[in-house]
Amino acid sequence: MVNTFLAHDLLWGMTPEQMPADAPLWAIESIGAGQPVVVRRELCAAGQIAVGVRGPLREQRFATVMSVEAIQRRVKPEDLCHASIDRDLPALRALIQLRAMLDACGFVWGISGSAGFELASGIEALHERSDLDLILRTPQPLSRVQARELVKIFDTAACQVDMQLQTPSGAIALREWAGPARRVLLKNATEACLVLDPWNPQEQAA
Repeated sequence: MVNTFLAHDLLWGMTPEQMPADAPLWAIESIGAGQPVVVRRELCAAGQIAVGVRGPLREQRFATVMSVEAIQRRVKPEDLCHASIDRDLPALRALIQLRAMLDACGFVWGISGSAGFELASGIEALHERSDLDLILRTPQPLSRVQARELVKIFDTAACQVDMQLQTPSGAIALREWAGPARRVLLKNATEACLVLDPWNPQEQAA
């Protein structure tokens, strides 16, 4: 089992017995039904990983930790790029519309959020008003001009499309990077901070 897990990875293997005593009933039932948990961006003790449990309702999200030894299966967002399910929903239509462009963009991309969860697990999580959540692995900088071009394309899609840029130092929202603000919010396992350059976060705005 690979020891390096990234935010938005989906993991199988957690059991109700591994849940903390304060876990809500819906979270225990979700885990008991065999659904995966999603990796969170948070530091943990050695041998553990921060994860979140999804419930059937949007507001039902429970943060906990999982033993690395318990992991039986891992699915990364980029593993889902060409997965499909037979449901006619705006988020899935948007994915079909954007897939060829994303494949040709020069970066590794993936599907997260409700769409990624449903594509990976087969558990229905999408509805008519669901956004399409995407990630883009950007070890090299993506210019603000490129970001604006992506936003223009996304705004033609069948639903709202939100993308996170995954830099070596953390994650930023594509739409924020495409916007006019000099500084953008960079999130990593230890903090969220405003930076001028997400690929060189030590360069702070004066």
